[in-house]
Amino acid sequence: QVQLVQSGGGSVQPGGSLRLSCAASGTAFSLRGMAWYRQTPEKERELVATITKGLPTHVADSVKGRFSVTGDLDNHVVFLEMNSLKPEDTAVYFCDAHWSDYRGDIFRSWGQGTQVTVSW
Repeated sequence: QVQLVQSGGGSVQPGGSLRLSCAASGTAFSLRGMAWYRQTPEKERELVATITKGLPTHVADSVKGRFSVTGDLDNHVVFLEMNSLKPEDTAVYFCDAHWSDYRGDIFRSWGQGTQVTVSW
């Protein structure tokens, strides 16, 4: 089993920046890709950014130009850099990983979620 542990987040004023981290741990696994999602009570979970082996990184149109996703899948860590934050970015942010075990079977794990609040 792969566990994801998130860190970062918190409260910031509009225009500020935050950085989220997500680290994967486990035994004998290989990460295929990781993603960041966010969710508020009013909306369904929204895909924010993805990083996948062999593919370009992707960020949602709603955050393009402000957020970026970086990481090292071989070292099991991914980051979400969030700049020029807006109140509408307020949400619980989750990281997600698709990974394979030694047999090549593919599984999915979720982080515990991190609150990001953007307000005066």
